[in-house]
Amino acid sequence: MKAKKGDWVQIHFVALKPQERSEHLPEDTKKVPFEIRIKGFLQNDQASIGDLVVIKTPIGRIVEGDLEKINPEYEHNFGEPIAELLEITMDSLFEGDRNG
Repeated sequence: MKAKKGDWVQIHFVALKPQERSEHLPEDTKKVPFEIRIKGFLQNDQASIGDLVVIKTPIGRIVEGDLEKINPEYEHNFGEPIAELLEITMDSLFEGDRNG
C-alpha cells in the first residue's frame, strides 16, 4: 500500500541513542533509545511503509522519520478499570455539590 501527499500517516525515529540519554534515568531506561512516533500529513508525493518521509503535524511542525503506518488509528487509553473506582457511583461523587 502506498501513501500519497496529504495522507494521514505515522512516522517513527530515534531521538536519542542510549549513550545520549541523561545519566539521571533509571538503569533500564538508560539502556534503550528514546523513540518517537508521531502522526501528521505526508509531505512526500508518495511513499511506502519503511520509506524515509516528511510529515506536517496538525500544529504545523515539519518532522522527518520512517513511515510506519498509513491512516493510523488512535490507540491510547486510560488502562484497565480500577475495581474500587467502579464501585463509586456518580451520586456519591457529586453528593457534596447537590446537598450544598
